[in-house]
Amino acid sequence: MEEQAARQFPVGSEIIEIKQDTTGNINKTYLVTLTDSRRFILQRINKRVFTQPELVMRNIRRFSEHVARKLAVAPIDKGRRWETPQVLATRDGKDFWIDAEGEYWRALSFIPRSRSYNTAQNEAHAYEVGFGLGAFHNLISDMKADQLADTLPGFHIAPGYLAHFDKVAANHSTELTAEVRHGLAFVEARRGLTHVLEDAKASGKLPLRPIHGDPKINNVMMDIVTGQAISIIDLDTVKPGLVHYDIGDGLRSACNALGEETKNFDAVCFEPELAKAILSGYLEQAHHFLTPADYEHLFDAIRLIAFELGLRFFTDHLAGDVYFLADHRGHNLERALVQFALCQSIEAQESTIRKIISDAL
Repeated sequence: MEEQAARQFPVGSEIIEIKQDTTGNINKTYLVTLTDSRRFILQRINKRVFTQPELVMRNIRRFSEHVARKLAVAPIDKGRRWETPQVLATRDGKDFWIDAEGEYWRALSFIPRSRSYNTAQNEAHAYEVGFGLGAFHNLISDMKADQLADTLPGFHIAPGYLAHFDKVAANHSTELTAEVRHGLAFVEARRGLTHVLEDAKASGKLPLRPIHGDPKINNVMMDIVTGQAISIIDLDTVKPGLVHYDIGDGLRSACNALGEETKNFDAVCFEPELAKAILSGYLEQAHHFLTPADYEHLFDAIRLIAFELGLRFFTDHLAGDVYFLADHRGHNLERALVQFALCQSIEAQESTIRKIISDAL
């Protein structure tokens, strides 16, 4: 089916190879190579996660067109390239093709001479991760949030995740191992964390803005020659939200040197020097549109997003691994314990992290 789907997009050259990319865990992704050596990304959109693919594609189109207009007037930085994945139209001018089974396929431009990493390689790399996210936010800082559809209602709404956890925890049949007991106690002790950003939004302190939604470190593409950030990919989650979700997620994923899949839970640590480098790069691009209230809630975001992801992994473990792909039973519990350990490390270094934030102002 992927070959038939690939041929729905007029790319001006013959297809010589279609190779599946197995690194993603949501959409089915292929790298298509043409006879003239050009490549593009072909994806089958996961309708179980993205129940309205038309709105996902409309968001990406509106986002990419807005960014293209901004870059045409004011490039990001002298000597630095910045590329946004572009939606490739089908032969009949649509943003997607629907196959006979009702599956949605789309094609996106390929970012050449680039790569990503699962962990921060050093402080210079961390700075570029922050710069990339800051550039992303800066490019859409004048875009109204209501221009984008909310394609994932409830995404990053921590009180909703806690409510779902409570329902699952009340009826689960998972063995009460020491690790599960630790997870239950960890969540119970931090219930008060979940409302901090949503309360600030409800009170008008934090505005809705366009956000990426999933800016973890391996979604920030680096130029293989210069080492500079040149793109942020995986735009399915572009939607209205709080920039704090993005900032918190970027720091959560980049400041854990052991990564999200480690089993060495006791060694998991939030690295403040990496956080300092990321915030330095981020604020270089984003300082002009952030408000005092935004800065006030940065620490809350860093702590909350680590806890939130841990809560989601833990809930899925109790539910029987129904949402996140798992290699084995207990995989999502292990992932949860990593995020809980990271959250604990963030809490232990609160004064250090707050000083990094205040020094960056």
